[in-house]
Amino acid sequence: MSQRLGGDFDYIVVGAGTAGCIVANRLSADPKNRVLLLEAGGDDNWIWFHIPVGYLFAIGNPRSDWMFRTEAEPGLNGRSLAYPRGKVIGGSSAINAMISMRGQAADYDHWRQLGLNGWGWDDVRPAFRKLEDHFMGESEHHGAGGGWRVEAPRLAWKVLDAVADAASQMGIPRTHDFNTGDNEGIGYFHVNQKRGRRWSSARGFLKPVLSRQNLKLETSVLADRVIVEQGRAVGIRYSRGGETVEARARGEIILCSGAIGSVQILHRSGIGPADWLSPLGITPVADRPGVGRNLQDHLQQRAIYKVSGVRTLNETYWSLWRRGMMGVDYALRRRGPLTMAPSQLGIFTRSDASRARANIQFHVQPLSLDKFGDPLHRFPAITISACNLQPTSRGTVRITDAKPELAPRIAPNYLATDEDRHVAADAIRVTRRLMKQSALSAYHPEEYLPGPSVGDDDASLAKAAGDIGTTIFHPVGTAKMGLASDPHAVVDDRLRVFGIERLRVIDASVMPAITSGNTNTPTAMIAEKGSAMVLEDGR
Repeated sequence: MSQRLGGDFDYIVVGAGTAGCIVANRLSADPKNRVLLLEAGGDDNWIWFHIPVGYLFAIGNPRSDWMFRTEAEPGLNGRSLAYPRGKVIGGSSAINAMISMRGQAADYDHWRQLGLNGWGWDDVRPAFRKLEDHFMGESEHHGAGGGWRVEAPRLAWKVLDAVADAASQMGIPRTHDFNTGDNEGIGYFHVNQKRGRRWSSARGFLKPVLSRQNLKLETSVLADRVIVEQGRAVGIRYSRGGETVEARARGEIILCSGAIGSVQILHRSGIGPADWLSPLGITPVADRPGVGRNLQDHLQQRAIYKVSGVRTLNETYWSLWRRGMMGVDYALRRRGPLTMAPSQLGIFTRSDASRARANIQFHVQPLSLDKFGDPLHRFPAITISACNLQPTSRGTVRITDAKPELAPRIAPNYLATDEDRHVAADAIRVTRRLMKQSALSAYHPEEYLPGPSVGDDDASLAKAAGDIGTTIFHPVGTAKMGLASDPHAVVDDRLRVFGIERLRVIDASVMPAITSGNTNTPTAMIAEKGSAMVLEDGR
């Protein structure tokens, strides 16, 4: 027996992550709109949600992470990967890399060329600008006064400056801003921080408006399914403290639970591939074959090089005195290694000269470790991770049971295409060429991973990419935007779910093709545009 939640809502937003916090903010700005926001995680009342280096403690912690894993991946030589997703207000923006990256103008112009009106670069740039409070101030490219704070990093490393010099020696241009439409170049990443503290979507968009009488936030509640009556979404069924609760809305139900979570809810609601759902005892309400398909992610090859004669974070990690001084520096000045995003230096370039635009991104770090959660290595080293920005492999997300507490089956299908394997091999070649430049010779870089025994032929390098490849936490595309004529499209260009009235998806899952860079800022833009569409259509 379900309990009925008291109150009369106009909109129910499911998921208080990057997108959901923005959507709830925008919809509740009009006091006439009563908004219910549901979040499976809790409050961000833990210190490591706010100190930037806290990602080391939040990722892989059930307090803050859904703790998903992928299936064993053939392209990764049978390995299964941890697949972190934020489980707290702010969602993945509370545990991610904090890198402010829009992608390339060509990404969005491609969306427009697919027939998606309003999603070209010139269409989305105003939404990016409206969101921002950028340290560079108001300009053609950036905004000031918005809720999404963007700042320059608060530390530098001599070894990273040398890597930047090496990239320049390869002919890659310098840039002071990756977010003007063409991100090819070398520079330090801009970050979602404010005076040395993480700036999540919850801090920027949700917490400042929680005093609104027309906005109700429910945390630690697990959404089960959308209630659909006569082809129309009318409410949400969710669990709270062991009891089942139903909430109903006069207006729309809006899923903002991400490329994994929104798919799970749609599947349990009977919206998805009928041949997937029927064997689970779920009656199909709308047979949409695309729900859970088209999964895209950026796979990075984590190359590690030992260095000498220059400081890295590895030595600091193993020195109690230096670690203590890091804490003092942060406490007094909000500077130093505790302000570090997981990656500091970015390089966008082409894996080979035939590419029309930058197709690989390097994340360069003054540290090394075997994997997140492990201690840093005891030798000085740097990590140079190259990822394919425009992968052609496509994976799936699907539930395995109708019970909402069970994890889904996530199969990214990495390196499944010849093109992706070729780009992975070329990316390792570019990494090796980078590390042989004279700007780095004083530090005697020595390849530790994938290792000097790995040959330079395509087969050896593709296998090595499978051995050292790991997710960079950018799942998108599992409820993609498309035309009504596309059988795998899930939402239209106004993010309305095909076949079900009053139901939208507004999050990273709607991307038809992944953007060429970190995906959190594009998700925020989708939320900005999507909430405006909801308000326009509600008038």
